Amino acid sequence: MSRQISSVAVLGAGSMGHGIAETAAIAGHDVVLRDVEEDLVQDGYDQIEWSLGKLAEKGQIDDAPGDVLARIETTVDLDDAVSDVDLVIEAAPEKLDLKRDIFADVDAASGPETIMATNTSSLRVSDIASATDHPESVCGMHFFNPPVKMDLVEVVSGEQTDPVVVDAAVDFVESLDKTPIRVRKDIPQFVVNNVLTPLMGEAAFMLDEGEVAIRDVDAAMVFQRGYPMGAFELNDFGGLDIFTHTRVQWDLPVPQSIRSRVENGDLGRKTGKGFYDYEDGDGVDYEPTDGEGVDTLRIEARMINEAAKLIGDDVADPADIDIGMRLGGGLPEGTCRTGDKLGLDAVLGKLRSLHDRTGADRYEPAEYLVDLVEAGHTGEAAGRGFYDYSDGGPYHYISHDLSDDGVLSVVFDREERLNAFSTDMFEEVGRVLETVDDEAVACVVFEGAGDRAFSAGADITGFTTAEPTDLATVDEVVRAIYEYPRPTIAKIDGFCLGAGLEITLACDLRYATESSALGSPEIDLGLIPGGGGTQRLARLIGEPRTKEMVYRGMQLSAERAADWGILNRAVPEDEFEPLIEDVVTDLVEGPQTALEIGKKVIQEGQEASLDTGLLLESQGFGLLATTDDMLEGVAAFNQDRDPEFGGE
Repeated sequence: MSRQISSVAVLGAGSMGHGIAETAAIAGHDVVLRDVEEDLVQDGYDQIEWSLGKLAEKGQIDDAPGDVLARIETTVDLDDAVSDVDLVIEAAPEKLDLKRDIFADVDAASGPETIMATNTSSLRVSDIASATDHPESVCGMHFFNPPVKMDLVEVVSGEQTDPVVVDAAVDFVESLDKTPIRVRKDIPQFVVNNVLTPLMGEAAFMLDEGEVAIRDVDAAMVFQRGYPMGAFELNDFGGLDIFTHTRVQWDLPVPQSIRSRVENGDLGRKTGKGFYDYEDGDGVDYEPTDGEGVDTLRIEARMINEAAKLIGDDVADPADIDIGMRLGGGLPEGTCRTGDKLGLDAVLGKLRSLHDRTGADRYEPAEYLVDLVEAGHTGEAAGRGFYDYSDGGPYHYISHDLSDDGVLSVVFDREERLNAFSTDMFEEVGRVLETVDDEAVACVVFEGAGDRAFSAGADITGFTTAEPTDLATVDEVVRAIYEYPRPTIAKIDGFCLGAGLEITLACDLRYATESSALGSPEIDLGLIPGGGGTQRLARLIGEPRTKEMVYRGMQLSAERAADWGILNRAVPEDEFEPLIEDVVTDLVEGPQTALEIGKKVIQEGQEASLDTGLLLESQGFGLLATTDDMLEGVAAFNQDRDPEFGGE
């Protein structure tokens, strides 16, 4: 039996609480925001009002701020807050006794069908639920900070949580336009924190041993390995006291380099000093040239080992772990995918070496990792690791679907990075086009996930890493789109920049919402377009305009791009989907052979002389004049009916 959630009470009006309340109200839910003092509630409400104003200025919410605020009530009375809602989300400080007291009170004041969720990031859900008479109605719902911006929510099953409750929580998270991952077993710190913590902790242990310098580690992780922050930078950002509290709470070792700073009150950015000095020093100041010789595998091996423990203990599967690390940890790729690239045998070897040298429990290899390596499943090069690569592997960065009427939809699904392209993402697009049965396809529609970007270009983190973006792959995939035998459509809503524009130029038809922006900003990185942008753009809009766009790194409004001939059309948001549907319908119902030959003649003809182009056209016409589709078209015209082409 399903459980529907429409009304929500959020307990705690601090940064997490008011953020969760705002997110739920934006999604259309009725929300009660409660805290123990009126001033705290009012402060939280004021923060929501300010945030909604900013979101409205940026066009990031559909409803007016006043309409969203109208869905939020405030109170200091717990009974009033929870007595008549479908879901209660607790967002109090990370103190077990406090949370247990809150849940006991909520259990007594709420209805029998109320779902109770804790936003804890490190405590066991079951330890909190045991304070209630209905532990089957309690789950974890871990939002990431700030909830309005962060896309991930970990939905956690306690030891006695009813699966129906978990399903309802997942549905609720999806109603917020967030991405849930299921944490099937109740372990401290769940998925993301368990895998991310070794990044910060192991770097500090290396510092304790005198092996490394702070700036070198951070430079290596960012500029060699593509991480969004260095390990010490991340420590300072999150707070060294928070890291320490979580480790001590579960009787885990804390590196001396962190412990000593906490004892001195140097907690990171919030105190002005941590591993970096943000007041009297230069703050985070590592450079791309730093980091030579840092053993990054030591850090990543520990992260990969933690992921293997989660999989082996049936806490989460590799896909959910990797989604969690991308959306919650901000990593450019998931940790399991990283392990498969590095080679799980190399990871295991590093762990065993460290365990033999130190005897530390943190290096003990996970049984699941050992089993994989002993079975020969050492990663991508072996054809199997955490993932099975026998058929090319899973799709991490795109989703695709082929409808019954032959519409192949390809969605660039890396919304957390504005659908920016990595080499893996390009390869996945190429794999779809290569493996799908062309005969079953009438047309291809490319679009970006979300409403912020078709694609913001190539992922610039790939330009400086040990595995830089492969331009040969970029060229190969863009060319495959251009040469694909069926009509291709670029469906643009949001930013279409760099590599995104080059993919657009390779498509046959290009449509965008009026709020979209198109451009070639590569010059701002000291580069030029590398996927055919300079050549296809020049052929489309001419040399002078191409040079202006490329030299100046210009971004054009969709309307201007349509005026210049880059787009077929730019339309208001409410006309966009109907336009795409009309175009797709025409292509699906059109004569497939004629469309294929027409595409070939147009593209090959513009690369040849006029005489050669005319000859190609004549040959194409003559070939089509012998087809059944041509006879059907003539018959339908004579009979004043719509043709029914069969593709022959």
